[in-house]
Amino acid sequence: MAHPRRFRFGIQLSQPLEGMTWAETARHVEALGYSSLMVPDHFGDQLAPLTALAVAAGATTTLKVGALVLGNDYRHPVTLATETSTLDVLSDGRVELGLGAGWMVSDYEQAGIPLDPPGRRIERLEEAVTLVRALFTGTETTMAGTHYQVAGLTLRPHPRTPGGPPLLLGGGGPRMLSLAARHADIVGINSNMRAGVIGTDAATDALPGPTDQKVAWVREAAGDRFDDLELNVLAFLAGVCDDAEDRARSLAEIFGTGAEELLESPAVLLGTLEQIEERLLARRERWGMSYVVFSGPVADAMAPVVARMTGR
Repeated sequence: MAHPRRFRFGIQLSQPLEGMTWAETARHVEALGYSSLMVPDHFGDQLAPLTALAVAAGATTTLKVGALVLGNDYRHPVTLATETSTLDVLSDGRVELGLGAGWMVSDYEQAGIPLDPPGRRIERLEEAVTLVRALFTGTETTMAGTHYQVAGLTLRPHPRTPGGPPLLLGGGGPRMLSLAARHADIVGINSNMRAGVIGTDAATDALPGPTDQKVAWVREAAGDRFDDLELNVLAFLAGVCDDAEDRARSLAEIFGTGAEELLESPAVLLGTLEQIEERLLARRERWGMSYVVFSGPVADAMAPVVARMTGR
């Protein structure tokens, strides 16, 4: 069935909102009308994702919880499937499973985890996705893969969501986006983090031109299932304001682009409510994006957008 691609919104947080506990933060985000609360997965100053998501789910009744995204190299797929399935049961089916190949060099270096070349990490991720999906069926699973071997394992408990929680895979390059197009329910259109750090290259890779190419890769790899996919984007810079052009102009110089081009980037959402509405509608028309996650403590600031656009 084709996805309706109605707008919904999430917020990605690594810490509670100021003056609140984490449980209070989750309830506040839910009350503001957000669809999901997401947590990143790094070894820096942040809450551990799976524990934080369990607390958030326990404090709410309708809010979806997920990670954006869990690093595949940080957990064995069997452990990940067991933890995710348990969380799906305890949350009454409110989990979104975001999974990635891993990219931040500092995570690997600080934790002493070998950083394989991107192709090998993506190959390992695809094998992990296949294994997790098989385990979610609740049937006895055997797998003799290149990276993972499982012998006659049946996952307990079974996930509350039939077939397991919706799978979110994202990326910025052709191989990762093609994998997402073939396997995911939700495809995140991201910057290509091939350098392993967030820098100017990542910002320019989120501009409209590269985004056209990324969606084309997804469309080609997905084939007939493209219309069934929900397309997601993480907005690193978002705000309701009257001076979007001035703010964009000062940032555009850093990235060597024009202010208008920067404002059209799906990773940026600035402007008045009316301007933001126009931009969201234009992006959905051009790229199919309808699931927008804001990054950082902007839940209250972007609540008017959530109220205005959710479900449209």
